[in-house]
Formats: sequence, structure tokens, C-alpha cells
Amino acid sequence: MKLAIFDLDNTLIAGDSDHGWGEFMVAEGMVDPVTYKRANDQFYADYERGNMDLEAYLNFSLQPLTRYQPQELARLHSKFMREVIAPLRLPAADRLLQQHRDQGDYLLIITSTNDFITAPIAAELGVDYLLATNAAQQGGRYTGKIVGVPCFQAGKVTRLQQWLTEASEHGFDGDLTGASFYSDSINDLPLLQVVDNPVAVDPDAALRQYAEQHHWPIISLRD
Repeated sequence: MKLAIFDLDNTLIAGDSDHGWGEFMVAEGMVDPVTYKRANDQFYADYERGNMDLEAYLNFSLQPLTRYQPQELARLHSKFMREVIAPLRLPAADRLLQQHRDQGDYLLIITSTNDFITAPIAAELGVDYLLATNAAQQGGRYTGKIVGVPCFQAGKVTRLQQWLTEASEHGFDGDLTGASFYSDSINDLPLLQVVDNPVAVDPDAALRQYAEQHHWPIISLRD
């Protein structure tokens, strides 16, 4: 069994679920529509340039979750899935996931976006496991903080290495030998560099240039 690892945002779906959740909160009146949208867009632009202040962004993006009971968040997320995520689904991504299933691979999504947003998406995509930035909870309510290492840039490598030490508990008994990693973003370069089969998927300009220089496969799931 080999690992088939996938970034989520702008890789398996045709958009960014984290930024999309921020826009959804604006549309639902959960946050101030002017100041939150401005900051949300600025953080996303910083992310695309590879220089986002992750701590500042997490403090910003997780704080609104603290205001809601779990049942209300579940209702809102269900609406988010229908209205925002469903239109971003990519048939070619579903086919790629199925191809790896048919090969007997273990399917793992690894994403910087927090698990409140991404766990239902990963479940719908039918992958074996999700590694995401973990939003902290206390007494069933979100605290606005995170638990553990953020799953971002080199943190993805750290989190994956930690997971591999206990992966047998989750149905994977192996290592990174023969592993593939699919990503669109230069932010994922640390993990792309440590797998045997890095694949750039609809890459940003910086990752495309790096992939071309290093003769990595470049594919599109949006054709």
C-alpha cells in the first residue's frame, strides 16, 4: 500500500474552502461585512504570495466560531456545503481519487484549512484520512485557538511525520516510499520535495516554474 496525498483547496476542489467560508460568513451576516471581507481577501492574497502570517490568520478566522452553538454551526456548514462547496467539485478529481483507490493506495488529504471546514469535505470525497489544522474545542464549543502544529508549509511535513508513527491505527502500515503528493501551491513545496512522486495540479505561477525546472508532472483537473 502506497500513500496518495492530496492538498484540498484549488487542487481537489476548484476554489479555496477557507476563503470561501469567510465569504459565506459575510453573506450570512455572521461577521461585519466590510471589515471582515477586506481582511479575508488580504489574507488570501498573502497566502497566494506565500507570505501569510498564519498565526494572525488563524486568530482572525477561528474567532467567529466561538459565538455559535455546535448545532447552529452544523446547520450553517451544511448550507455551506450545498451552496459553496458543491459547485467547486471537480469530476476529474473524483476520477483521480478513484484511480488511486483502484490501485490499492491509501488516500490522505493534508490541508492548512481547519478541520471544522474540511472534515465534511474530506468525508464527502471519500478519502481514508484527513490531516488539517485542528481547531480547539472545550465543552463542545470552539475556543478560537488551535491544537498542535498548524498544517501549513513545513508544518505539513511535521504533521505527516507525526501521523506516520501512528498510521497503523488508521489502516496504513507503511512509510513514504512510493508516495505521491498532489498540490497547486508553492506553500506546499516542503512536502512536495520529500515525496517520491510530486505532482503540480493547476499550479500557481511559482510552483509551475519550480515544477518545470525540476521536471515534475504538471496536470489539470479542470479540463
